[in-house]
Amino acid sequence: MSVERRDLLYLLLFTALLVGTGLGLRDPWPADEPRFALVARDMVESGQWLFPRVGGDLYADKPPLYFWVIASFYLITGSLRVAFLLPALLAALGVVALVHDMTRRLFGRQAALLAAGTLAASVQFVAVMRGAQIDPFLCLLTTFSLYALLRHLLLGPDWRWYFAGAFVAGLGVITKGVGFLPVLVLLPFALLRARGFKELPPIRGGWRWPVLGLGGLLLGICVWFLPMVLTVAASNDPSLQAYRDEILFQQTVTRYSAAWHHVEPWYYFLLKVIPGLWLPLSVLLIWLVPRWRQAWRERNARVWLPLGWLLVVLLFFSLSSGKRGVYVFPGLPALALAAAPFLPVLYAKRAVRMAGVLLALLLVAAALALAIGWQLDISDLRVTAAGYGVVHPWPLYLLAAAVTLTWAACSWRAPLLAWPATLLTCALVWAFALMPQFNGARSGRDFTANVFRIAGQHPLGMVGWKEQFLLYVPGKITHFGHTRWQEGAQEYYDAARWLNETPDARLLLRAEAAGQCFSASPSQPAGRSAGSEWLLIAAPAAADCAVQGQLHRFVYGPG
Repeated sequence: MSVERRDLLYLLLFTALLVGTGLGLRDPWPADEPRFALVARDMVESGQWLFPRVGGDLYADKPPLYFWVIASFYLITGSLRVAFLLPALLAALGVVALVHDMTRRLFGRQAALLAAGTLAASVQFVAVMRGAQIDPFLCLLTTFSLYALLRHLLLGPDWRWYFAGAFVAGLGVITKGVGFLPVLVLLPFALLRARGFKELPPIRGGWRWPVLGLGGLLLGICVWFLPMVLTVAASNDPSLQAYRDEILFQQTVTRYSAAWHHVEPWYYFLLKVIPGLWLPLSVLLIWLVPRWRQAWRERNARVWLPLGWLLVVLLFFSLSSGKRGVYVFPGLPALALAAAPFLPVLYAKRAVRMAGVLLALLLVAAALALAIGWQLDISDLRVTAAGYGVVHPWPLYLLAAAVTLTWAACSWRAPLLAWPATLLTCALVWAFALMPQFNGARSGRDFTANVFRIAGQHPLGMVGWKEQFLLYVPGKITHFGHTRWQEGAQEYYDAARWLNETPDARLLLRAEAAGQCFSASPSQPAGRSAGSEWLLIAAPAAADCAVQGQLHRFVYGPG
């Protein structure tokens, strides 16, 4: 085995331990994981793969490619617990491998090992890749697309890689609307070539640029878009037409240009995301920025093309009023690429090594604070822990002891490893000691079981429900649609009509919402979940609400 392949094997093993430990040991956790798992499971069980649905209701927030991936793993493994996390694990391994390979081709073995390792040990990389959001899979697609385009733009010409990059960007679009972003690397490429940057191969493609680029992008999009549009046109179904219009306009153009949630100032990513979530790379910016300036003066395109694309991505998301930290996550591998040639020199500096030791000390301090807080019987800590299902403190003590010993050993013998080793220790203790305690309460499994125990044989309806409830229902339930909050009180009117028409039924809803139509109805506590107390309501509901109700309802569940 070559040295480079051995490096990659160690990197993938390290990444798998950081990201994959605990696979199959937990259920989907809110906010988004239960919804995505539910959509994928329903695709398999209903056979309807073209139009995603949540509890039978059309789901137009996201295109379906990511759901297809989870559903495919569910078909293969037969376990939703395994299937819903597999895409993120494979995405993490794929992104690390792509960054390692591109960096090795551009800057050599040592730079590749350090860049890919630093990426794998970054805070946001671990946090996002350990979850089951769309973003890990999107990051894999955008990183592969950028990798393919760089193979053409920096190591080419190679029109096959150019086409592949555009095609995968199209697949990114039908995963999440912003999947086209890698194609924007052509903007800094044009600028750098105009300014005479070095190491840009002469590429004379003529018609190939627009035909292969646009053609590949559209072909990737059409994998889903074309059959979806043709099916909608042939069906003449108003609900499918509404789905088409919402996913094409409301969930893409409007979400970007006039966001209705997660509104943040323009500097949100620069000041609130990158400093903390892109550690340890964000600390290295102190030393990297002067070297990037020198690379600009030296017209170094191998540094500035990925860095220029990263700046385009940051600008793109900063211009939208709606911002979340995970939006810029696909730019993190590009930062590792742009930092790569300087990392061997930087990591040899004592100041950089000590910075890593101090960063790891923050993890130690947090773990010790939890253990000491429990020992001192701090009520807020115990109440919060109990809300997550933590009843035994020994995992907190284990975490504190393990990270302290790891940090001390590395700080003494190998300061460069202090951060990744301490982070890995946290991941292992979290996965095998803490996560199993959290799972029942965090996933909603225990709450849903308790609701059905209380409801007994009564027909059950749900208002303002959470997707995790539907994952664990043992029998049929009635609900009134997904995200009905956009319609004001209409969901409550529909539920009131159903309850009065089904007098032996019980209706699950948040306690704070009971005043809508059910303040005078008999009720009993059903427990706490998703940050709210829930009630089971019996008939009758308010007549003035029921009379405004419509026959808008879905019957969902096994059996």
